[in-house]
Amino acid sequence: MATLVLKPGRDKALRRRHPWVFSGAVARVRGNPGPGETVTVVDADGRFLARAAYSPKSQIRARVWTFRPDEPVGPALFRDRIARALALRRATIPPQDTAYRALFAESDGLPGLIVDRYNDVVVLQFLSAGVEFWRPALLDAIRDALPAKYYYERSDVDVRRLEGLRPRRGPLLGTPEPPTPVIIHEGGLTFGVDVRTGHKTGFYLDQRPNRARVRQMAQGREVL
Repeated sequence: MATLVLKPGRDKALRRRHPWVFSGAVARVRGNPGPGETVTVVDADGRFLARAAYSPKSQIRARVWTFRPDEPVGPALFRDRIARALALRRATIPPQDTAYRALFAESDGLPGLIVDRYNDVVVLQFLSAGVEFWRPALLDAIRDALPAKYYYERSDVDVRRLEGLRPRRGPLLGTPEPPTPVIIHEGGLTFGVDVRTGHKTGFYLDQRPNRARVRQMAQGREVL
């Protein structure tokens, strides 16, 4: 495994569990890692800091998979992270709501991976070299953990270009094109979502509290 050696004093962010290594913090690279390959990150004295996905063309030179030296990066890690994330969603999302963010990149220990569920459609974004490298293993894990009728990719945003990746959009895992719109229910409201051409994955799922607030304020009124 290749090694990223940081400049003196540039290890503080990682010791505080920041998930990124910026290019300016890297003193040298030992070995010849390819895009998305796992590297060991060490401080200027050679002490272990993290294992991360290498991205030679990005200002974010590496995205951390794990801060544990005894935790290998691979399918078992991904399945564990996905299971933990979905357990949290099940504990917090009302069962009658049919749309939610299932996986949120670094927040769920899967840097660069976005997965949104819209009823029976799962929309994915692979936004970093690391998740692109592990794409087959991640797709297998997502299909097993999130059964759906349709899987659709929306990796068509500018951040992929910053990672040296071409945009992608279209059906995944042999499923057909999803319908337009996809009807979802959230907080007693019904929406139609265009997952094929709508902004990002089709809907601002992070605005759930604001939509609930507007519903409360607008009840019994005429609203433009």
